[in-house]
Amino acid sequence: MTSATPAPMTDISHRQAHASEQPPAPALGETHARADQWIICEHCDSVYEAMPLNRGEAAYCLRCAAILRRSHRLTIEQLLALSLAACVLFIFANVFPVISISMQGLHNEVTLWGSVQALAQGQITLIALVAGLAIILAPALQIALLFWVLAHAHRGEIAPGFKMCMRTLEHLRPWSMLEVCLLGILVAIVKLAGMLDVHAGAGLWAMAMLMVLILLIAGKDIRRLWDELGVEPE
Repeated sequence: MTSATPAPMTDISHRQAHASEQPPAPALGETHARADQWIICEHCDSVYEAMPLNRGEAAYCLRCAAILRRSHRLTIEQLLALSLAACVLFIFANVFPVISISMQGLHNEVTLWGSVQALAQGQITLIALVAGLAIILAPALQIALLFWVLAHAHRGEIAPGFKMCMRTLEHLRPWSMLEVCLLGILVAIVKLAGMLDVHAGAGLWAMAMLMVLILLIAGKDIRRLWDELGVEPE
């Protein structure tokens, strides 16, 4: 079986890889040595040869147009600093109210944890559990695990439990839904604005900034640590 070696094709700002057939199976001794030379599309399983990317470039799958990889926009030091900032913003988002309501002298405000507790009081306890997982537990675990692996990577070390942490981060990504919560709160503010005095709290602004930071530091780019630290996946 023969295979065609893919070649890059560069446009103004992006580099798009060429599709190729499945490469022939390497010898047993070459498996780990050649593992980082290929990229497999997560959506259609097309195989491409890994090509170096310049700053601002990205590689796309020719078959399904999915993003295969991006150039590293942030250094390990910058990612570590952003994870610390995310930790501070997470505390602010859970301590300060996200929304406050006033009407005829009555005033009420709620935090993220207070909203989960309010859901748990009724007959929709299951929804409260899902909400707590999506807007509190998953982001907290993401930030903690990111800080753990990045703090060791900054010193050129492999964090204890590195493989488990990286795999857990992959599983947590779909469950972290701060953007969904933020959208829901904004919709509620718009709908209630005509009937009540509704104000966005400091917690809402902190949550919005936290959402942006998590998208930056907990995306697929964090997978670079496998190669930079020389860790072989099992």
